[in-house]
Amino acid sequence: MNIIHVIVLAIIEGFTEFLPVSSTGHMIIGSSLMGIADDPFVKLFTIAIQFGAILSVVVLYYKRFLQSFNFYVKLLIAFIPAVVFGLLFSKKIDALLESALTVGITLFVGGIILLFVDKWFNHPTVNQEKNIDNATALKIGFFQCLAMIPGTSRSAATIVGGMSQRLSRTAAAEFSFFLAVPTMFAATAKKMYDFYKEGHVFTSDEIKLLAIGNVIAFIVAMLAIKTFITFLERRGFKLFGWYRIIVGAIIIGIILSGHDLKMV
Repeated sequence: MNIIHVIVLAIIEGFTEFLPVSSTGHMIIGSSLMGIADDPFVKLFTIAIQFGAILSVVVLYYKRFLQSFNFYVKLLIAFIPAVVFGLLFSKKIDALLESALTVGITLFVGGIILLFVDKWFNHPTVNQEKNIDNATALKIGFFQCLAMIPGTSRSAATIVGGMSQRLSRTAAAEFSFFLAVPTMFAATAKKMYDFYKEGHVFTSDEIKLLAIGNVIAFIVAMLAIKTFITFLERRGFKLFGWYRIIVGAIIIGIILSGHDLKMV
């Protein structure tokens, strides 16, 4: 893995992490096209640079993280389903990460859903995060578990889940951002621990690459979040839906045509 790989993957992570298009799917495809997907450090890198992305949420919304204890209670409640499902099905999830077809199908199906989600949930009654109750937070947490299927998108799953519970688009998106902090921090910590447990030791170059990747992901994610919220308020989800459908169809078409799209 070289500095060009780092820059490309970090930009992909920062740009797609909070958009409903699946950052995991895009980084799997990106690392595969660059021919580095089978490198153990690359697999770690694509998870570890999420730390930079979640820091952008903390910085942009720092006042929300200082407001009340109840805010953290709701995040914890919403986070619990991902912990349980992640521990129970970790091996199956890792196996799905090897499937290009899974990414293509979930991108395509998720895109179709996004084309109609604005019509399905167009009567919101909750416009701010502080009005989300604990039961609603738990339901959104179960929706987040769908993102364990590569290509689904954690952001899309939680935003659609929030809108199904009568949250406005903005409220659902912001709660999705907040929920990303404990979820992605836990995923990063677990991946780092597994990497160490398997006997790998970071070299000085790898530490530098991780640092650079996190900084780039942080900067790009900040820009992406600001742009996404503004776009979402004005235009909704259709553009993201069509994008997912096109990308998913291309991946499925490549595979069905007999070409090998190696994911790991």
